[in-house]
Order: sequence, then structure tokens, then C-alpha cells
Amino acid sequence: MIYRLYRGLTTMGAPLISLYLDRRKRRGKEDVQRFPERLGRPGRSRPAGPLVWVHAASVGESLSMLPLIERLCARRLTVLVTTGTVTSAKLMGERLPKGALHQYVPVDRMAYVRGFLDHWRPDLALWAESEFWPNLLVESRRRGIGLVLVQGRVSAKSFDGWSRAPGFIRRLLSGFDLCLAQTEDDARRIRALGGRDVRCLGNLKYAVPPLPADGAGLARLNAAVAGRPVWLASSTHPGEEAVAASVHKALAARFPGLLTLIVPRHPPRGAEVAAELRGLGLRVALRSADEALGADTDIYVADTIGELGLFYRLAPIVFVGKSLAVGGGQNPFEPARIGAAVLFGPAMENFPDMAPRMVEAGAALEVADSDALITVVGELLATPERVAALTAKAAAWAEAEAGVLDAVEAVLAPALGALEKRHARS
Repeated sequence: MIYRLYRGLTTMGAPLISLYLDRRKRRGKEDVQRFPERLGRPGRSRPAGPLVWVHAASVGESLSMLPLIERLCARRLTVLVTTGTVTSAKLMGERLPKGALHQYVPVDRMAYVRGFLDHWRPDLALWAESEFWPNLLVESRRRGIGLVLVQGRVSAKSFDGWSRAPGFIRRLLSGFDLCLAQTEDDARRIRALGGRDVRCLGNLKYAVPPLPADGAGLARLNAAVAGRPVWLASSTHPGEEAVAASVHKALAARFPGLLTLIVPRHPPRGAEVAAELRGLGLRVALRSADEALGADTDIYVADTIGELGLFYRLAPIVFVGKSLAVGGGQNPFEPARIGAAVLFGPAMENFPDMAPRMVEAGAALEVADSDALITVVGELLATPERVAALTAKAAAWAEAEAGVLDAVEAVLAPALGALEKRHARS
């Protein structure tokens, strides 16, 4: 009943959908050059042979799927990756291996969905995490496309919401032949909502290789820093830049030459963040404006795309954002993989398994609030040997967890082998 209503609304609501998309284009949230892809009109031809379609909502999900995409391409399969954001499209353009290509996911209106599926004719679809587009899922299932949920995640809040529409979510989840959950809690919720063959093999975020960094760029930044005490607030959200500023002000006199690096989670906020910090009396340089990181710079705002690995290598102490002022948390595995002393706040709901395991293993420290962050950053800056111990534990823990990729590939092997044989006969 709910699905029929949804389908009817998305069909009859075409004018409203068009207005909504036009507004997104004006705000820079749609790729004007490639916008037809959002309407189910392909941007390129379909390669011959078996095609595996990987759908990931945005940056975090698409990055977590990269190791699996590389394994699929190594099997000489064509991999079509769809995402919905401009930022994720840019990153995928830079990071996808040979044999993989990117398209924007079509808006979930049946006419657009059918245009997309008619052209690409995927043999197998791997959906990442929790973005369940009803028309796209139902139509894929109707066409006999194999569906696997990878990195399945359903938070306690989402579970409560979906539980109010049990028939609707059951129809969507039951379309997946296999559901691979991130954690046992996710597996339990997915099973309760109607998922079939639900398993927990681990989190693919553990298999992601270290974020890349340009060697020449890192050398230039290291020269600019020239031995100054440095710490980084990464993937920050509104409110957390002010927290980072308070840390800097509290510790600057104690640690002469202190440099605070800030990487906003959403780069377009860079100018706004810089203005806020300058209003607090701090000397700020903005990377996107090519402002020099000088000896008198208090805070360097790195509002660029795809350079997080560069700054994780520059700063031995990393606070991971969205964990104090907003809540939910950003990925703490990425700085651990590179070998940083990792800190985060208490609001890490997006990583309910990873965050406590890192703390338990001594691979990260949790700080309760901004005052605690000041205390812990000060203690770490004062004791390099403690930083070294933390970074070693973080790197060792991250390396030990990286075997999940083999387990996921093994469980997908029967489906992959079947589609390879099917195309070999055709």
C-alpha cells in the first residue's frame, strides 16, 4: 500500500521533482554538465560483457567500497559505480580503478529508473549501507537483477522509523538475495525488518587502503610547518571549528608556534569557517584561496577535496569531527590506518562497533567535551612518547582488521562466478 502510494506520488509529482532539482542545480548540488544522468539518460555506452553495478550514496560509502571494486575489476568485470553527490563523483573520477566507471544515480522516479536500467542492464547490483530507493530496488528485482546489500547499516533511530512501516521496508529488504551487515546489531535490525540471509562479516571500512597523498605537496607542507607543534581537527561540522579555535587559544601560550589544521567535512564551507575564526581574532590561511601557510598562521583551513590523506600525514594528533557539536561521527579508521593518534567525541553513533573497539584496543581516545579535548591535546603535545604509542597501536589495530575484504569476496564468489559463466556462454 505504501509503496503504491510512493510510486504514484513520484509519477504524478514530476513538476515538483523538476522544481526541486532546478533548485539543487542553482545551489551547486547537481552537476549541470552531467545532469541528464540524473534523469536516467546515460552519459556513456555500456561496455560488452558482465557488468556489476555498485551503488553508494556519497563520499563515505563510495570510498568504503573501493577495495571491493578493485577486486571486481581484477576479475575483469566491468563495474558501474553510482553515487548521488557532486563531491563523490569527483572523488570517484580520481580514485576508480581501470575497468570501473561512474554515473550519477537516477532520481527515484520510475521513468528515470527504467531508462537507467534499460541502458546499463546490470547482472548484479551491490548496494552500500542504507540508501533504499524504492522504485530502483523494486524495478531491479522485477527484472531479475541479483541484489546484495553490502555494508548494511540500520541505526536504532532508523529501525524505529522503519518499524512504523513494516510492510514497506520488508518489501524493499526482501528483494536482496543476501544482506551483509556492518555489525551484529545492524544484522539483528535488518533481520527483524525483513532481510533475507543476513550475515555479519565485518566492516569494509577496515579494508580501505590508506588515503593517498601527493608526495611533493606533503614535502612542501612539512617545510612550511618546520617543526611547529601541530594537531588536526578533521571532517568538522558547524560548531566544531569554534571548538578547535578554543583548543588553539587555550594551548597557544603553552606551546609556542602551535598550528591548528582544520579540514571541514564540506569544503564549500571553507570561506565561512575562515571568516568565523578570523572573527575570533585568529590568523587564518585558507587553502582553496592559495593563502600561504606562514610562520604566523594560527589556523590553516584545508577546504579542498581529496587531500585528507595529506593532512593526516602532516599532523600526528587527529580529532575526528561530527562527534562533539553535531553527532553521528566521521570515520576514525582513516587516520588510524595512516598511524595517527586518534581522538573523537562521545557522539559516534555512525560507528557503534568501530569506535568502542578502537578505544578498547588503545587505538583511539574518546573526549567528553571541548574542555576534555583541550586537556587531551595538551597532554599529547607535551608527551611525544605517548603520541608514538598511540599511533603504533592505531596502525597495528587497523592492519589487523583489514581481512574483512577476503571474507566479503568469498561470499560473493558464487554469484560472480555464475554471471561470468553466463556471459561466457552467450
